[in-house]
Amino acid sequence: MPTTNFRRRAPTTRQRGLTLVDTLLGLALGLFVISNGLLLLASHLNENRLLVLEARLMQDLRAAASAITRDLRRAGYWGEASAALKADDAPRSNPYQTLTISPNASDGLRLHYSRDVAENHVVDGNEAFGFRLRNNAIDTLLGGSWQTLTDPATVRVTALSIIPTISEVEQAAPCATPCPPAGPGASTCPPRVQVRYVLVEISGEAPVDSNMRRTVQASARVRNDAMVGACPP
Repeated sequence: MPTTNFRRRAPTTRQRGLTLVDTLLGLALGLFVISNGLLLLASHLNENRLLVLEARLMQDLRAAASAITRDLRRAGYWGEASAALKADDAPRSNPYQTLTISPNASDGLRLHYSRDVAENHVVDGNEAFGFRLRNNAIDTLLGGSWQTLTDPATVRVTALSIIPTISEVEQAAPCATPCPPAGPGASTCPPRVQVRYVLVEISGEAPVDSNMRRTVQASARVRNDAMVGACPP
């Protein structure tokens, strides 16, 4: 009986991998994830830019308000304030007590205080100060000339408001001569002390983004009270 040799065939291995559809789906999913990541990054960078703009804007506005209120607190300083009253309690005029606040922001604020080593009772050129709004910037008066206080490249000042509040308190010491009940001099007698508060409000916007607008407020009490009125001669 003839012998038949049967050779066993090796099992074939089927190749497995990604089809074209799988590759396209993977690319689409990867692009979706990348695009959302880029959108999130862009949103984060934009929020960070806005925060930096706001911080810079608020810092510049607060610095300007602080500079104004510092000078307001000094307004009316007189090196020899003890000479404000005569022996008969009639007040002498303080040459530095004038505080001029204009409703027009372009005129702004004018004030004086003494910087004399030896008081000369005269307002010198370096003792006159002021603030005004001009060309979207706040100017300050120093040494008789106006100089820019804020930089329009970092903050555009759109509004400057200086609002005074004045209350009068009668002088504690009575006049040697009684005040007239009516007629000339009745409205200015007895002498009174003016207690002055000032509210400073500044509004501004970022030069690179006009939608970024902020307003700051600061208040100051003028420490050197003004004396108004006089006792009868």
